[in-house]
Amino acid sequence: MVQVGPYWDAVRVPEALGERALGLLGGATGAVIADYNLMYWLIRPGSAQYWRRIRQVQTLGAGRLETSYIGVPPIDRTSGPYLHWRVPLGPGRYLTDANRLREALARAVVAEFGVGEGDDL
Repeated sequence: MVQVGPYWDAVRVPEALGERALGLLGGATGAVIADYNLMYWLIRPGSAQYWRRIRQVQTLGAGRLETSYIGVPPIDRTSGPYLHWRVPLGPGRYLTDANRLREALARAVVAEFGVGEGDDL
């Protein structure tokens, strides 16, 4: 378990929503951790602190009162359903741009749940 916040924040989403967001991000995604039915993106500390709420999306890290920890798999563990890298770390592939990730997640929620513009995402 690694503390979220000092080096990166994390964005946690259910797997189905995360897979849809991965498709939307394409090569713009950074590393992604998967653990059973959850996925975690790593983002710059504090970069999601003021995000408007997105349905089924939780931000962990900077600006939060509580301390959060997530499991980080060994670098070579790239399959599971248990803790593994869904998108492995690599040169230039570490943190995901928080603005791009938020846009992809908002679009994924609309596709997944059918909410429209102006609805609470």
